[in-house]
Amino acid sequence: MRRKPSSPLPQRNGLDAARLKLPPEGSWLLLREHLVERLPRVAPARIEEMLLEERIWGVSGPLGIDAPFIPDSYIWFHRDLPVEVPVPFEVGVVYQDDDIVVADKPHFLATIPRGQHIMQTALVKLRDSLGLPDLSPAHRLDRVTAGLVMFVVRRELRGKYQTLFRDRLVSKEYEAIAPYSPSLSLPCVVRSRIIKERGIITAFEVDGPPNAETHVSLVEHRNGLGRYHLKPLTGRTHQLRLHMSGLGVPIVNDDFYPILQERPLDDFSSPLQLLARTLSFVDPVSGVDRSFTSRLSLSAWS
Repeated sequence: MRRKPSSPLPQRNGLDAARLKLPPEGSWLLLREHLVERLPRVAPARIEEMLLEERIWGVSGPLGIDAPFIPDSYIWFHRDLPVEVPVPFEVGVVYQDDDIVVADKPHFLATIPRGQHIMQTALVKLRDSLGLPDLSPAHRLDRVTAGLVMFVVRRELRGKYQTLFRDRLVSKEYEAIAPYSPSLSLPCVVRSRIIKERGIITAFEVDGPPNAETHVSLVEHRNGLGRYHLKPLTGRTHQLRLHMSGLGVPIVNDDFYPILQERPLDDFSSPLQLLARTLSFVDPVSGVDRSFTSRLSLSAWS
């Protein structure tokens, strides 16, 4: 298998250059003709401007306005960044060594660049603040959920740590604030079948064999609210939020469940009261038992 060439462009603002592989055949004579078809969301004038400014590169250097279309070749460029509202909370570092970084991600900050969130992401901020250009996530945490996220420092170790999460070898425990219901019998185990369809923002539960399991217990309660300990044994999209809503105690400030509500991206006033509290696992490199605890707290309780 032929190895993909590495990018000739350095990172910019903690972001890798986008890479495109050109098709093995086509009727385009010039690269810009292909890119106009390939990138319909980018204005043709902008593509020409990027070529004139030598912002699009091949393996041997920048490509000009009259660069030919070369089948099966690679090109790289840095995408134009969207306008983002700064998230007014900092990423905390709970632990760091030569292999991993365990961070406390605040509410409203995405884990990795995606869609409307590029610079305002934990990965980009940590790459910049720690000077670690190869940093990559071992797993992800929802933008609206706060707490522990683990990142891998070295490229050659990514697979080892990502496999831990894929194979469910990491014990995760969460804390949530939700209404207190004296009639709810706890602790309990919630099992259901959760599906998430592309293009639909929420997930939902359907009939069928369970594919999601959460252990729910009540730690304490006061003033009509409960502080809950959640331990998911699976990792379905929005699993904890769906299971708490299904129990009749939806997590405080949940804009998705049980009813979807719109929230402006610049509204940071009511964070979802869900926190990834602990991560525990056997380190695949050192063989040492690891356990980390978030330093954050949930505002509805504290």
